[in-house]
Amino acid sequence: CGPRRGCPGKMQLKYLKTILQADDGIKKVTAITWSPNSRRMAAVTTDRVVQLFDENGERKDKFSTKPAQPDGVKNFVVRGMAFSPDSAKLAIAQSDNIVFVYKLGLEWGDKKSICNKFLQSKPVTALTWPQRRHNEVVFATTEGKVKVGQLKTNKAATLYAHQDGAYCVALASSPCGEKICSGHIDGTVWTFDFADGVNRKLFAHSCAPYALSWGARNAVVAAGADRRVCFYDALGDEYAASRPQTFDYSDDENAREFASASFSPAGESVAVGSFDRFQLFTYSQQRGGWVEAGTKHVANLYTVSALGWKPDGSRLATGALCGTVDIYDACVKRQMYADKFEFTYVSGSAVVVKRLVDGSKVSVSAGNGQDLQGLNVYKERFLVAHTTDSLIVGDLEAEKIAEVPWGWTGSEKFDFDTERVCVVHSRGEVSVVEYGVNRVLGTCRTTHTKQHLLSVRVQESRRGRTHVGKKIAYLIDAQTVRVTDLSAENELTGARDVATVSHESKIDWLELNARGTHVLFRDKKRQLHLYDIKNQARYTLLNYCSYVQWVPGSDVVVAQNMGNLCVWYSVDSPDRVATVPIKGEVEDIERGKGKTEVIVEEGGVQKGYPLDEHLIEFNSLVEEGDYDAAVEVLEALPGGTPETEAMWLELRNAAITDRRLLVAQRCSAALGDVAKAQYLGAIIADAKRASAMEGGGDGLNNYAVKARLAMLDKQWKVAEGLLLENGQTDAAIQMYRDMHRLDRAVEVATSKAHPNAENLRREHLDWLKQTGQEEAAGAVKEREGDHLGAIRFYLRGGLPGRAAAVVIANHARSTDFDRSLVEEIAAALKRGDMYERAGELYDAFDRPEEAKEAFVRGHSYRRALELCRRGGSSAEEVRSLEEKWGDHLVDMKQQDAAINHFIEAGCGIKAIEAAVECKNWKKALEIIEREPKRGRDDDKFKGFYKRIGRHYEQARDYEQAERCFLRAGEPGEAVEMYCRADKWENAHKIAVGYMTDSDANELYVKRGKELEASARYKEAEKMYLTVKEHDLAIEMYKRNRQFDQMIRLVGLYRKDLLGETHIHLARQLEADGNYREAERRYLEGKDWKGAVQMYKHAEMWEDAVRVAKQNGGANASKRVAYEWGSHLGGDAGASLLRKFNLLEEAIDYACESGEFDNAFELARAGADNKVRDVHLKHAMYLEDEGRFDEAEAEFIKANAPKEAIEMHVHNKDWDAATRVAEHHAPEQVTDVLVSRATSLKEEKEYSKAEATFVKAKKPEAAIKMYSDEGLWDDALRVAADYLPGKVREIHLEMQSRAGEPSKTSARDAEAQHKCLTRARRLEREGNYSGAVDAYLELTSRVTKDQRALENAWDAAVRVAVGNVPGKARTVVQEVAARLRGIGRDDRAEELLGSAGVDARSGGAYQAAARKPARPGSAQPKRDIVGFKDAAKESRGDKENSDASPAAAEEAARRGDWDVAHELARALGPDVAASYSIKHATMELRGGNPEAAADILAERGAPADPRYFALYKEIAGEVLGGAQDGVGEEGLKKFLTSLVDTMSATPEINAEHLADLRRCLEATNLALVRAKCKDADMPVLSAKAATSLLRFCGLVPADRAFFEAGMACREAKELSLAFVFLNRYLDITELMDEGGDESELDNVDFEDTDIPNDFPLPTQHFVEEATREEVRDWVLALSMDQQVEQTLPTRTCGKCNGQTYVAGLTCCRCKAKSEACVVSGYPVPTGQRVLHEGRSANRGDWNEWTMKFGTDPWSGKSAQPKY
Repeated sequence: CGPRRGCPGKMQLKYLKTILQADDGIKKVTAITWSPNSRRMAAVTTDRVVQLFDENGERKDKFSTKPAQPDGVKNFVVRGMAFSPDSAKLAIAQSDNIVFVYKLGLEWGDKKSICNKFLQSKPVTALTWPQRRHNEVVFATTEGKVKVGQLKTNKAATLYAHQDGAYCVALASSPCGEKICSGHIDGTVWTFDFADGVNRKLFAHSCAPYALSWGARNAVVAAGADRRVCFYDALGDEYAASRPQTFDYSDDENAREFASASFSPAGESVAVGSFDRFQLFTYSQQRGGWVEAGTKHVANLYTVSALGWKPDGSRLATGALCGTVDIYDACVKRQMYADKFEFTYVSGSAVVVKRLVDGSKVSVSAGNGQDLQGLNVYKERFLVAHTTDSLIVGDLEAEKIAEVPWGWTGSEKFDFDTERVCVVHSRGEVSVVEYGVNRVLGTCRTTHTKQHLLSVRVQESRRGRTHVGKKIAYLIDAQTVRVTDLSAENELTGARDVATVSHESKIDWLELNARGTHVLFRDKKRQLHLYDIKNQARYTLLNYCSYVQWVPGSDVVVAQNMGNLCVWYSVDSPDRVATVPIKGEVEDIERGKGKTEVIVEEGGVQKGYPLDEHLIEFNSLVEEGDYDAAVEVLEALPGGTPETEAMWLELRNAAITDRRLLVAQRCSAALGDVAKAQYLGAIIADAKRASAMEGGGDGLNNYAVKARLAMLDKQWKVAEGLLLENGQTDAAIQMYRDMHRLDRAVEVATSKAHPNAENLRREHLDWLKQTGQEEAAGAVKEREGDHLGAIRFYLRGGLPGRAAAVVIANHARSTDFDRSLVEEIAAALKRGDMYERAGELYDAFDRPEEAKEAFVRGHSYRRALELCRRGGSSAEEVRSLEEKWGDHLVDMKQQDAAINHFIEAGCGIKAIEAAVECKNWKKALEIIEREPKRGRDDDKFKGFYKRIGRHYEQARDYEQAERCFLRAGEPGEAVEMYCRADKWENAHKIAVGYMTDSDANELYVKRGKELEASARYKEAEKMYLTVKEHDLAIEMYKRNRQFDQMIRLVGLYRKDLLGETHIHLARQLEADGNYREAERRYLEGKDWKGAVQMYKHAEMWEDAVRVAKQNGGANASKRVAYEWGSHLGGDAGASLLRKFNLLEEAIDYACESGEFDNAFELARAGADNKVRDVHLKHAMYLEDEGRFDEAEAEFIKANAPKEAIEMHVHNKDWDAATRVAEHHAPEQVTDVLVSRATSLKEEKEYSKAEATFVKAKKPEAAIKMYSDEGLWDDALRVAADYLPGKVREIHLEMQSRAGEPSKTSARDAEAQHKCLTRARRLEREGNYSGAVDAYLELTSRVTKDQRALENAWDAAVRVAVGNVPGKARTVVQEVAARLRGIGRDDRAEELLGSAGVDARSGGAYQAAARKPARPGSAQPKRDIVGFKDAAKESRGDKENSDASPAAAEEAARRGDWDVAHELARALGPDVAASYSIKHATMELRGGNPEAAADILAERGAPADPRYFALYKEIAGEVLGGAQDGVGEEGLKKFLTSLVDTMSATPEINAEHLADLRRCLEATNLALVRAKCKDADMPVLSAKAATSLLRFCGLVPADRAFFEAGMACREAKELSLAFVFLNRYLDITELMDEGGDESELDNVDFEDTDIPNDFPLPTQHFVEEATREEVRDWVLALSMDQQVEQTLPTRTCGKCNGQTYVAGLTCCRCKAKSEACVVSGYPVPTGQRVLHEGRSANRGDWNEWTMKFGTDPWSGKSAQPKY
């Protein structure tokens, strides 16, 4: 069949070996049996020799069985064998009418002997030994009787007999071990239940069931000669018995009769033996019945006469007719576990666990037959598995398995640290399971499940003591310890709570001792306490304890108190402690090899302090009851020490309790208690005599001995009862006389009518007199009726009260009491302050005034008032007494009782005070209401009303409280009350009706702030809105980041600011990284471009495109897509731009922006046709930049040599122009020459111009040049040389011009006007570069007006210097050259000098106005020193007059921020501040926060709350940036200035001031860390990095912990490095998993000031390779036992406790320490130095100043301090 559901597979039988060879003839194996511990197997054949094999089938021993009679003949046959449940005995049933039980022992080589034999009258036919019946073996006989052999009595008894006496052929035991069944020759099978002693018929088989076995699921298999195998239900009725599941082989020709059967231990498989084979059957859950699993055929095996399954199910042994015994391996599946264990599944519910290292095996099976699941081995020792309904745990070393009912959840956690038990944590419950015990010892509910807050002890004696202590101690809350007894005697009633200890402080550690008799616990205050569970007593051992532990395996306590090691060797004497001075911290306790040492870490070296091993061993011996050994231990110790005396005393008490009197006598002698030693000796002697008289025993049960022992325990009544019961009256009287208890002796004598009773009375009285016991003597006299005698005794004994009682009780019946006696007694009473008794005495003798006075002095006012009323005293006297009575009750703190007395006395104020003090508010109010208003102190009554009002407020009787507050004149109290109660309408009504507007407003605002502080924002809002303080409510929500509520209020009350508020919140959310919410705010503020810009800065381009498309249309989205593609660059960027059809536009835009690398990259990636255009535009750009050689190369690449030629011509670089033309454009050579000639003509170089024109083959141009200049001779000469035909024409022109008037002036004026008009227009349009070129176009060739020329050229200089600084130098040089050309050398020198330009660097204007500068082309950014002043002078100092907001804005737009700042400064400080903020914001958004900080440091940072978020963002970006010591300088400078400004008014923006101070402190530490790192100062760098952890969040957390860890690693601070880098790895893992900071384990940092609520960074600070290197280093260090894996501590200067070494706040007393200005570490008092108001650690300060010579805070010069 297939495997059943959940089973690992199908049962397989594999032949292993033959352990007993077959004989040549018949030698039938008659029995095979395995020991329950699976370590032995026994087999016997007809030769009657028992062969013993080990678990592997190796023969280890053998022995021959014996006949029933010593001299009998060995002709019997062994009918059956069975091992005892403890595997130490073997029972053998023999056909010669006997059953032998052999004692074999548990080890090979143990002596064998017959320990029991049961001789019968009939042959024994079968035998079985039920596993639950350790001393009862069951066997059957031929007469059909089933008997039980009792091993203890060596007698046999009949359990039941077959009704017809049918021969019993087989016996079988049930798996539970409480039932047996027997098969008989008539086919019937009967069963017997040991639990109820009832036998019944199970079923009737079709033949004699020679093969009979009982397995799990209550299945009984029976088979025999009819060749049918039947499975019966052992719990079924008659109908089920008649319908078994049958496998019929009667039709099989090869089948023979079945002779043997055996179930596997799990009960899920059964083997049935036949001829030459055996059948295997298994149970199928799918089919709900048994199925054939296969047949094992073995040729020539003959009949399988015996079968035996190993108890762990892994082996099957078969015995055959010829004496062969074979071993088969039985297995469903094998599995390797962690290369250390092998799991052999013998069924779905059973597995054999084998440890590979030593071969040891343990069998695990589910008692309920369900499949095993989740099999695991923890710590290579502890096993855990479960089934559907149970949990299985086990200890493989102890070979103990426990199965308990359990509902598996999968959330279970297991604790194996306690010996003998497993602690299971599941769903808030803690369950304790003892290995080997199939029940849960106990369960408790607690949330405190950490190992140091839970202690379990299961204590068993090593020497067989019967008492077993099982206890658990746990916390039911943080301050309450509960101890529960889990012992077996509580199994039926459940666990019993034996102690509950309530403590005033939280408990942080507890542990039971090994015996479970005492529990140690320590609280958060580090106080150590010991609780004695038996005596329910608590002792405080230490007021400060940093380490505590029980010595393993003992009741000795070791603890550390500061510099002392404290040891308690006896917990029964907690006041006796041994103290040893130490110089370090206790690390551990090591015990072994006969010694115990406490390991102490002293200066980095571990030192062992030995403990007294004898005293430690003593505890174990006493607990085990080995008192003699305990005496030997104590005798070896030096006497006289407190420890040994305490142990002698402990041993004596234990010995007396256990009646070990000789030991107790020895202990008394050792203690020097001779009397008790002698007394014990006498008891021992009495016991010996009693034993001799009784003829045996120890004599301790003799009544006299028991009486003396009762006397020893001071149990006098018990001793008296024992003696009187045995007629020993004289002995009882003598006992009391010896104990000086004559009163009890008199009582015993009187009760027994002893003849000497009277003498005893007199003796007793005389003894009392002699010993000064007057009270007792007086009592005797009083009982005898001698009142005067009793009075005298009482007075003599100083007991006047007793004397007065005698007089008062008997004065009416006696005349013996005269006045003098009464006065004597009264005087004695007054001397003893017994005034009330004196008053009673006076009252008894009718002396009222004296009685009244005595009562008043004795404060018995009731009696005094009774006398007053009885005697008719005045009302005034009665009121006086009532007032005194009330005053007395108040003094006695009985104010409630005093109220009525004050009322009776008419003292209203006192009555009210008493009522208020005792909180009888209703009574107090009633008295106040009744008090007349006239003449009373209103202030005092107002105070009463106020207190009563507060009471009624607490009682929620607000109306009554309101009335009281109003009557007290405190309407504000009433308003606050209603506010606290959320009764706003009532509060408003009171405020309006009883308070001024300003008072009401102040009260509401104050209450609002209180509610805000307690996070009750809705209520605070109501407060603010009630008094129309809308802005306060808005600011509250802003501070607490509840932006939706803030927007709601802004929309209701500040609608004009709604959009601006949305934008402000969006920027704040953007800074916080909350982009989605920031987007929503931008859109609600109608600034979708801001959202796009935000996503662009965050490189979230898809979102930027989405927002642009949704809100700006397709064009906007395309623009963003272009920027995205430009950002990506390369193929990716080109692909993206092509997707949006923007590739060519993107290339053009990149060119216009001067981003030619990007343009080339995009063109080559996706637009080859645009490459030429890019080269061309790049050439034009380089031309504008004056980089002409590079521009030429680009023109050539663009296949535009003409443009290159034009560039060189424009710059008059004629050689270059000619070269380019000759190589790349020969057709342009002529044009170049013409241009050069034209230039020479303009320069008046007519000869050179002529030569060039001629070279260009343009002689007509030379002729025209000469003609235009009126040089006719030259014109005629050239014409005659090159163009003779032109000579006549020239002569005619000469003649015509001779008579015409000159038109030069008019033509010059027109040209001048055109140039200046165009230049001014360009200047107005902002095209300053074009304006400069236009002004310079006015040359001497255009006009001869020298003044106009100078004015135009000055304008060019002015515009260039003021607006185009990149052209300024060239323009100045060009203008200077032109001025020289018109003879104004002085003016040229003046211009060059004022501009700071070297006159020798003059030369032609290098960038003449060939064409206007391209918009957006980059210009050189360097300033020309002095140009601004020169321009200012040339303009007549018009700068201030030209300064305007538009001009400043234009300069900022151009990026000329220096000009913008200068113009803004001229417009006022507010404008200057705004431009400083604009410039810093631009740099920040551009990814340069360091530049932003520098700008604010240089230009100033206004202390305006609007910019605080910007400042914090800049600080965060700088601190999250390089941290190289450069960027932080500017940040520190502007933060220092800003904080100093804000500190002048600290009450304003206090919250922001605190945040900025934190930023400043963090910046200073970052600077110190960077500088120390660069200066190779690793210790200071590590300290600064460690202190910087206090600013996690401001500095990214992963970066902070990484750099702190690496710095500490560099400084060899391995403990700090380990903790910080371990924390860093935790953070990076959470970043990778997408978790949040709440999942971090903060145990290591809970006592530090390092924050744990910081946001997790989104990007890693270092690469994966570095993280892996850190991970490997931390893992390696975690294995190093020499490195402490905790944060180091320092001693707090206030509480002397230990706190985190770098923490500024003590984790215990919360004391604050100053931070060192250098390292940030706390400054110890003795090491403090002060510099400019800031503290530093002397060592850190000196190390810094000796290296740098400056103050690390201010940067000023500083010196070391000593």
